[in-house]
Amino acid sequence: MIRHAITVAIVAIVVLLAGVGLMRAFVSPPGQLSILDAAIGGGIGAERPGSAISFGSHGQTLDVWRPAGAPATGNPVLIFWYGGGWVDGDRRAYAFAARAFAKAGFVVVVPDYRKVPQIHFPAMLQDGAEAVKWTRDHIAEYGGDPRRIGVTGHSAGAYTVAMLTLDPRWLRAEGVDPKIIRAAVGLSGPYNFYPFTSKRAIDAFSNAADPTMTQPITFASAAAPPMLLVTSTADTTVRPHNAYDLAAKLTTLGTTVKVIDYPGLSHEDVAMALSKPFRGKAPVLGDSLTFFKAHLGR
Repeated sequence: MIRHAITVAIVAIVVLLAGVGLMRAFVSPPGQLSILDAAIGGGIGAERPGSAISFGSHGQTLDVWRPAGAPATGNPVLIFWYGGGWVDGDRRAYAFAARAFAKAGFVVVVPDYRKVPQIHFPAMLQDGAEAVKWTRDHIAEYGGDPRRIGVTGHSAGAYTVAMLTLDPRWLRAEGVDPKIIRAAVGLSGPYNFYPFTSKRAIDAFSNAADPTMTQPITFASAAAPPMLLVTSTADTTVRPHNAYDLAAKLTTLGTTVKVIDYPGLSHEDVAMALSKPFRGKAPVLGDSLTFFKAHLGR
């Protein structure tokens, strides 16, 4: 969960927000952060041409963001999956992340996905694959180039990023060529976490007949696209070894992979650093953009 510091920081603007019907977004710390981000100008330069768009076979919805005044065609595309331990999260609460990438020149898709306890592995990956399929089929309508798709996400969202990038089964099941993913950035993601020790992991994955098949590291291969794995020394939720373990295996296979380890940042800090008010914590946004631009182009 994003730290209580966000709540303290937004107290000064609560009165203004109450007058415009935005108080509902205070239900979660990420929602609070999105409000604060917008209030201090984080939304300037980005627009949301698509909201609550239906996709997939289970009533999922997604939002589309893009740069204000973006060219009508040819913009690079990012799909962003939020975290929440497979039990929490909402695409609307992560508008701060979508706006940050959109302002930098990307058409950004933020999909929702089903949560535990209603679902278990591999439903979150099936939902993720359906979001990629929708993006392939429809992103040109919003100015995006379906030939230039990158994927990114935080925490549980980074798990989806890694699995869709490394294990081709999920995209192939939707009739999507796995090579559609040209680059991936995982922020504070779990990639090598079996045996399961946390309640959230147990609840989400203990149903798997072979638990090793739930682990991104199992599917590391020379065919993987370039990957950036972000971690931080003070992350006690998803330990840094997850990034280092996966990177080491990919490196032995000759894959392009990079690890960035931000000293002193917590699990929540990494996500917070995408927002305008907390961007000074670490160059998470800048490093992610540099990586994507190098591999997707502009």
